[in-house]
Amino acid sequence: MRIRLQGTEDECRRTADAIATVLDVLETSHPYPNRPPSRLVRLHLTVQPPAPQKEA
Repeated sequence: MRIRLQGTEDECRRTADAIATVLDVLETSHPYPNRPPSRLVRLHLTVQPPAPQKEA
């Protein structure tokens, strides 16, 4: 599964760290700058979705 984050580089890094606490992050891209005059970046994560839970 791919997740795209968009924001400041610091916001994207902090959010990626938070996502890593609940999902298995397999790969994190380097920050891609948005088109000027934007100062935002895009960060792409490849994650492993959680396994389905068995019904009781």
